Amino acid sequence: MLEVPPLLTIRRDFHRPDSKKLEKLRGALTGNIADCLGGRASLGTGIKPLSIATKNMQSVIGSAITCYNAPTDQLGVVGALTEAREGDVVVASTEGCTSTAVVGDLMLGIANNIGVAGVVTDGAVRDVNGILKVEIPIFCSGVNPDSPSRTGPGHVGFPVVIGNRTIHSGDIIIGDTDGVVVVPQQELDFVIDKLELVQASESEMESKVENGLKIPDSWRNILNSDRTKYLD
Repeated sequence: MLEVPPLLTIRRDFHRPDSKKLEKLRGALTGNIADCLGGRASLGTGIKPLSIATKNMQSVIGSAITCYNAPTDQLGVVGALTEAREGDVVVASTEGCTSTAVVGDLMLGIANNIGVAGVVTDGAVRDVNGILKVEIPIFCSGVNPDSPSRTGPGHVGFPVVIGNRTIHSGDIIIGDTDGVVVVPQQELDFVIDKLELVQASESEMESKVENGLKIPDSWRNILNSDRTKYLD
């Protein structure tokens, strides 16, 4: 006889990164973080900050608590919020479903009461005016006023795929006006060590551009090498 599967499975034994290490990345641009990881750290371009067009756009950094929600369902988010700690970022996979919202203003209000730092989902949200009043950074794939069910199946704490990237609970989520990047927890020390160099290089290039730079040396080296062929 087949066992009836649970509606919701919650894994609690994942490790969160040291909060002091996270602070070393706070304020860093998502582009700088991506550069630290070879330019390949972002979620899909469809996942954008809900409040990008408003003055209260907030950046976010925190430890991921992942959850899976069956399409048109939100039971995974319910489970994630019951397990979330202050400073966590809820990462809600919906298999890219935007047929209904996965969260709204009331759920975001609960998240705010818990101390959740932000929400990232490949699904849709609703109650935009109410969400913006809560002022929790939320990154999503769209807006849809239709409501989800809570019938499952769902799970919390297991790897999820969102924006063409696999995210584990405990990975570091950083979001700003450009979108969302993910730092695998095992790469955190590497990114911390490299970030200062990346930021210094960026600052130097910005200064040169402001002072009239037209062709950087890195471009010129390629253009003047035997790897470039000119047809006159």
